[in-house]
Amino acid sequence: MLGFFIHDLRLFIKNGGGGWWWWWWWWVVVDSGGGDNGGSLWIPFSIHLTSSPPTSSTTPTTTSHTPDSSTPSSTLPTDQPNPLTSTLPNPTPTPSPPTIHNTRRNPKPNSKYHNSDFKLYTTTTSSFIEPPTITHALKHPSWRHAMQLEFDALKNNNTWTLVPSSHALNLVGSKWVYRIKYYPDGSIDRLKRRLVAKGFTQRPGIDYLETFSPVLKPATLRLILTLAVSQGWVLHQLDINNAFLQGILNEDVFISQPPGFGDPAFPTHVCKLNKAIYGLKQASRAWYDELKSYLVSHGFKPTISDSSLFTLTVGSSPLYILVYVDDIIITGPSASLVTRFIKLLSNKVSLKDLGSLSYFLGVEVLPHPHGLLLSQKKYISDIINKANMSDCRPITTPVTCSETFTLHGAPTYPSPTDYRSIVGALQYLSMTLPDIAFTVNKLSQFMHAPTHQHWTTLKQLLRYLQGTLSKGLLLRKNSPLHLHAFTDADWAGDKDNYRSTTGYVVFLGSNPIAWSSKRQTTLAHSSTEAEFRAVASTTTEVQWLTNLLSELNFKLPLIPVIYCDNLSATTYSANPVFHSRMKHLALDFHFVREKVQNGSLRVTHISGDDQLADVLTKPLLRPRFQLLVSKIGLANSSSILRGNVK
Repeated sequence: MLGFFIHDLRLFIKNGGGGWWWWWWWWVVVDSGGGDNGGSLWIPFSIHLTSSPPTSSTTPTTTSHTPDSSTPSSTLPTDQPNPLTSTLPNPTPTPSPPTIHNTRRNPKPNSKYHNSDFKLYTTTTSSFIEPPTITHALKHPSWRHAMQLEFDALKNNNTWTLVPSSHALNLVGSKWVYRIKYYPDGSIDRLKRRLVAKGFTQRPGIDYLETFSPVLKPATLRLILTLAVSQGWVLHQLDINNAFLQGILNEDVFISQPPGFGDPAFPTHVCKLNKAIYGLKQASRAWYDELKSYLVSHGFKPTISDSSLFTLTVGSSPLYILVYVDDIIITGPSASLVTRFIKLLSNKVSLKDLGSLSYFLGVEVLPHPHGLLLSQKKYISDIINKANMSDCRPITTPVTCSETFTLHGAPTYPSPTDYRSIVGALQYLSMTLPDIAFTVNKLSQFMHAPTHQHWTTLKQLLRYLQGTLSKGLLLRKNSPLHLHAFTDADWAGDKDNYRSTTGYVVFLGSNPIAWSSKRQTTLAHSSTEAEFRAVASTTTEVQWLTNLLSELNFKLPLIPVIYCDNLSATTYSANPVFHSRMKHLALDFHFVREKVQNGSLRVTHISGDDQLADVLTKPLLRPRFQLLVSKIGLANSSSILRGNVK
């Protein structure tokens, strides 16, 4: 006698788009009975169904920047435009059901298998995701189309030559990387894909020699923006397409054929690079050398103070070029001169004209009748979301006054990688936020061994940033161009080694252009010594800025002034007598005094109540902290947009 028994198991999962995926599994048990001779046969089968909300008939409109129509065609590769607005084989693919590749029953919480693939497919609200491997990318029509365009462009650019593998002394691997680029408002700009070399497999002396490449200093950027806004100059922005592919290599470098795009006629051959590609250790240097040679050949000069700043004077009109890898800012009083330069550069490389400066290196540049506001609101939001603190309660100061930073004051934090990742990301916020410089500097000193106390302080800082998302650095245009600085020191403030902390902020008029909060490298025997070392550090920064302004043909109307709240340190700066108790400060002493005596610098005493650098050396109470922050130049973007900035 045969018996049939049906068992079923159902699994429901809600997808990110608002629909549902579900699976049904049935087991049909066929029982033949018959006592000892009988048996059972289990036959499994399943059904998978998908339910998703109806898609809107209207597609969101996004804007992609393209080169000017007058730009000559180039064989250089260009970035893939926004697939949401392009004609692709499947521009709006149907969301796939979540594919769970984890085959372990109970993965460890901290293992690399723990929910990683599940989150990849279920936490996104868009059908476009960043593929973790080339296998996933090739399954998506838009990513596959983008990779094909990249590969064809590399071939047309004569990036490599196929040679037998026996020619390679060292074979460097290659891989594809994928990123989704967003606009400041969070909408998708384009899908970026890149073939990169595995530079970590390169060998010094064989694959590369020199790797250093200069990048734009943040103080230089703020200085040029201050000059441009005060003079009413044009601010223009360019983006170089595949900049690293322009560099010519001086070494023989061999990489494996691109994964998924190997030549079937020569499957064992390797690629001998004729030009640099992303991922090589010397790629940025090769690109900088190529760009520098081209600019110099057309009359530009790199400044000595910052090699990433190029200057050109045509008649009485200056033109300044700021280069940060493949992002370029152009400024000058003549709009026609800026246009001529863009056309000149387009003859050399493929570029995108992004128009007026609005978003540079993650910094939003918001114009206003009072000047420019530099904001990193989106970057801060990304950090807070990364820490899963988007719903945290804001506070008004980045650190409490009772906080003591020590190395062994609490148990070791169990996830140091998370701590290092967030603190490392916060360091870039010093581009526009001097109010968190002290706290970030302190937290960075414990990245090798963070404790629970440090993690708690880090969360306090994120709560402060949550409440100041709309704050930014205001560069005022109606400001006199004279250089002055505030310097301070917290004597023996480090409770682990009793070293002092130096803090300074340098202003050009009323605009802060340089600041620092840093632990001193040696012990100070007295508060005077700590303050004098801070004065010496500030003098170095002021002298560098003075030299940079001189190279830009800007003559300061007044002698630069450094304000120090320690009377003894101020006196020693101008004292012609060298005391024996200052022998260990001989270099700093003679350096500062030389600048004071030749009239290029003045050190002046200031009351501690007026010391703006106090916020860069120690924790402060809320009223004092907010007062100094407002005086330094931070402003609220919402109040600026309402026109309430004084």
